[in-house]
Amino acid sequence: EICACLVGSEMCIRDRDMGGKLYYLLHSGKNSKQKYYAVNYLRQLMPKAIFRARLERLLKSVAERDDYDYIMSRVDYYNKLDTPVELPDDAPVLAGHVIPKKQKVYYFDTYEYLRWFSDSYRWGYCPGDVIHVPDYPSIVKSRPLVDDNANSVLMKLDKVRHFIFVNDRKPFVEKMPKAIFRGKVANVDSENNKEGRADFMRKYCGSSICDAADVSGKGNIPEAWRGEKLTIGQHLDYMFIMALEGNDVASNLKWVMSSNSLAVMPRPTCETWFMEGQLKPDFHYVEIKSDYSDLEEKMQYYISHPEKAQFIIDNAHKWVDQFRDSKREDLISLLVLDKYFRMTGQKK
Repeated sequence: EICACLVGSEMCIRDRDMGGKLYYLLHSGKNSKQKYYAVNYLRQLMPKAIFRARLERLLKSVAERDDYDYIMSRVDYYNKLDTPVELPDDAPVLAGHVIPKKQKVYYFDTYEYLRWFSDSYRWGYCPGDVIHVPDYPSIVKSRPLVDDNANSVLMKLDKVRHFIFVNDRKPFVEKMPKAIFRGKVANVDSENNKEGRADFMRKYCGSSICDAADVSGKGNIPEAWRGEKLTIGQHLDYMFIMALEGNDVASNLKWVMSSNSLAVMPRPTCETWFMEGQLKPDFHYVEIKSDYSDLEEKMQYYISHPEKAQFIIDNAHKWVDQFRDSKREDLISLLVLDKYFRMTGQKK
């Protein structure tokens, strides 16, 4: 009878785990990768000549827009090249940019705009989580926030994972007065360790103020750190959502700032198309110390001053709104590349 009870209990736990995984799969709140890949494979079938015939007319039309100055300010922010520069002789040509076996999203997100330009143009390209400045001007998803990072030319890459916005109907004051963190921590003794996240888990896993867990499902992390994945909707039940950098930026920051919860993080060290380097602490997000020692103090302040929390949430929403105009985002992307090819002496 005892054995039967134990077997029954294990089956219940297994069924519950399977149910949780199925619920997450159906309600994660993330972008559909199936739709993303379908659209992008179809995009491969469209002749590039169609887009190249339209390029100059489209770029010239920007000067007639009321938001011209705003558009160009973003172009110059992403592409900081201000003097002509020569690419090395071994820089690859666009004609050689083909679908790879890995990191396909980086290929698709660059191809969407590269197809507007000549296959004979050369470029630098660093896919993945980039936290160094390339030796020569290169297209990247992320760059370090250092003084001399002009060789890192930002494009909107891996957007199916990074660019998610939500429609949060629950007001801040009706949420649970706790913080939540879900993320991959990786091996605590690895050279590639997400050390900041590991430090956070050491301090707050199991604490009364934060529901914190690693969701990688692997690595040599303590068993107490492991936890189930939660949907974006489940995160939105909390007043405070931790946005902690991993390999580069915090990938959840975009949707957190579009919600009615507060994004909480140390000052960013990297940035992407979202322009994290321009975010103002305690204006767009709640800034905490890099050792997380003032987390509880900051939480208590905004719990006691909900009007201050709402001020930050409103400013965060305004920041997010500038990325919602898909046609303008396309124009900015094309202008960033156009400037890149002009500054490298390949386009008049």
